[in-house]
Amino acid sequence: MKVDVLTCLALAATGLVAVVTGGRNSGRRRHKEVYPGEKSKFKFGRRIDYKLKRQDSTKTLLIKSEQLLRIEEHDFAIRPGFGGGAIPVGIDVQVESIDSISEVNMDFTMTLYLRHYWKDERLSFPSRTNLSRTFDSRLVKKIWVPDVFFVHSKRSFIHDATMENIMLRVYPDGNILYSVRVTVTALCSMDFSSFPLDTQNCSLELESYAYNENDLMLYWKNGNDSLRIDEIVLSQFFIEHFQASSGLAFYSSTGWYNRLFINFILRRHIFFFMLQTYFPTMLMVVLSWVSFWIDRRAVPARVSLGMTTVLTMSTIITGVSSSMPQVSYVKAVDIYLWTSFLFVFLSVIEYAAVNYCTTLEEMRKMKRGKIPSTFNAAQAMAFDGCFHDDEMELTAFPQMAATLASDPLATPSQTPDIRPTEGTRLRRQRSARENVALLVSNSYMIDSYSRLAFPLSYLLFNTIYWSLYS
Repeated sequence: MKVDVLTCLALAATGLVAVVTGGRNSGRRRHKEVYPGEKSKFKFGRRIDYKLKRQDSTKTLLIKSEQLLRIEEHDFAIRPGFGGGAIPVGIDVQVESIDSISEVNMDFTMTLYLRHYWKDERLSFPSRTNLSRTFDSRLVKKIWVPDVFFVHSKRSFIHDATMENIMLRVYPDGNILYSVRVTVTALCSMDFSSFPLDTQNCSLELESYAYNENDLMLYWKNGNDSLRIDEIVLSQFFIEHFQASSGLAFYSSTGWYNRLFINFILRRHIFFFMLQTYFPTMLMVVLSWVSFWIDRRAVPARVSLGMTTVLTMSTIITGVSSSMPQVSYVKAVDIYLWTSFLFVFLSVIEYAAVNYCTTLEEMRKMKRGKIPSTFNAAQAMAFDGCFHDDEMELTAFPQMAATLASDPLATPSQTPDIRPTEGTRLRRQRSARENVALLVSNSYMIDSYSRLAFPLSYLLFNTIYWSLYS
């Protein structure tokens, strides 16, 4: 009897050890199932990695969102409604700033918020509160989004500080809002024929890259109200008008595409160019007229003044040209600068003519003996810039016979020699050659006429110029 009791106790002990050992092994197996190795990956439909859940709750929320939206159940490489009509995609733009406008490169840089609106029923989910869910760029890469790009863009990027500036909002019925903050540099074909009194019309164009009008229809979400701008202040331009418009673009190989336009008109501020270009040019032209009041024998003074104004005008023209694109047509500023340069150049040519005429005049007087051969013209600096000849030869006119007045019908043979009385002068109009000869013999008159002709001509030019371009 004791032996049976001992045998039963031994068997019971053996079973207990087996149960304990099996329990430990079973616990270890469950531990391996719940906590897989570091190299194993999570797959949908399997058990959730609770250790990962405790470490990073945001990833767990993302996983729940993907399960809620049933992302793995659909092929998001295909657009919504594939095989049916074109999917409508609304666009809404808010312009944050116009960063720069380059005349040399003919482009502009703009920062904006680009928002897309469309409906994808594959992303609909049940919701009692009818509240939307908002996601970041991590979910955007796993669903279909419109492939909108900027036509004629040179550079563009999505801001990524401190995270990528991308927002995705999904509503229970499948409506989606996709917003990005992007900076784009685009081409603007500028016309500089009226520069710097010009007005430029630039546009930023949006279009789908892969889907033509049969697959995707781009449109402004709220019509003209779809384009909103913040308060923008530019250094050289004044924004006159912002307008949203739409159209179609045709490509021979792929067909017609919907295209949206953001048009804006820029009017240039003239005050900067008045200070940097126009006022200095006017001063140089007026400064060149000072030589008309300097004695014509002061060769170093007048030549130095003329060359200084010419070189200064050349520097101004070079500076303006270096900041402008190399266009093949004439700009408004070129007309003003080169006309002013012509006035400065003519003032130098005027003194060359005055100096030449003065030399001829002195040589003639030396031949007539009015100026001694020992006369030094360089030392003769008259106060008013002209010669003072005390010896004036006035030949008296012969007397006229009185018979001409008494008998006007008398024949020439019967009439004695008729001569004009002393002091009588006969007036006749001088020819052009005589006028030129008079100017050559009186060279100081060239300066006198230039003092009036140059300012009046320049004033007339300015009146015509500003009336045409302003």
